[in-house]
Amino acid sequence: MPLFGRQKYTLVKVKKKNIPEGIWSKCPECEAPVYVKALKDNLNVCLNCQYHFTLTAKERVALLIDEGSFEELDAHLMSKDPLKFEGPKTYESKLAADQKNTGLQDAVITGRGMINGHATYFGVTDSQFIMGSMGSVVGERVTRMVEQATEHKKPVIIVSGSGGGARMYEGMYSLMQMAKTCAALRRHHEAGGVYISVLANPTMGGVMASFAGVGDVIIAEPRALIGFAGPRVIEQTTRQRLPEGFQRSEFLLAHGLIDMIVERKDLKKTIADIIGYSQPE
Repeated sequence: MPLFGRQKYTLVKVKKKNIPEGIWSKCPECEAPVYVKALKDNLNVCLNCQYHFTLTAKERVALLIDEGSFEELDAHLMSKDPLKFEGPKTYESKLAADQKNTGLQDAVITGRGMINGHATYFGVTDSQFIMGSMGSVVGERVTRMVEQATEHKKPVIIVSGSGGGARMYEGMYSLMQMAKTCAALRRHHEAGGVYISVLANPTMGGVMASFAGVGDVIIAEPRALIGFAGPRVIEQTTRQRLPEGFQRSEFLLAHGLIDMIVERKDLKKTIADIIGYSQPE
């Protein structure tokens, strides 16, 4: 007779159904589950809270440049290892790994193409490649692209989403790119050229302290983290509590550091309109 008069049951182990990877994601802002296909159809913007997910450089080109019009420049330029850097990983092994994982040769793509019919010179950094940090190749590609735009009297658009700043693996060679890119943009400005800087999440460090921060018009995507040092570092250094929303696009707009915040779906039209205003027929 079963204990306490209860019938004896046999436990059956039920095998869990595995959900294929890549079908669902989670929004880092609101933590809501997101169907990946619906997310991509919405330009990688959360349907629940409008958080703007990071885009790759190639996705940015597809988003902003008219289809079939993009011509990449200086794709042959490759980073070297001037300091023979050694750490947990060598610089050469880090470059090789990121080149394999991203399909890029370095952290920026530059080229020329059309934006709603307007001829432009275009650059975009990719945070997947050593956090979009600025090494000698990034600086050289950006500088050459700007110089060609100046020569051909065309506007420059650079989309920055680089949390890595200057690239420590190259030391002073990396820091030199800050001055070099800004000097090229200054010559472009003096020649009457227009430069539109687009700041995505995150735009930090040496990138923000150089070419990303000197646009004639500076646009940011909503809630993008923008600054030099991160808020945690600033709080630890100053031992002061930072204001709510510090270093986010909305805070910077309110304090005059950027000109406008534009949602991703409106970005291409906004850039095209600015180009049209700056280059009247």
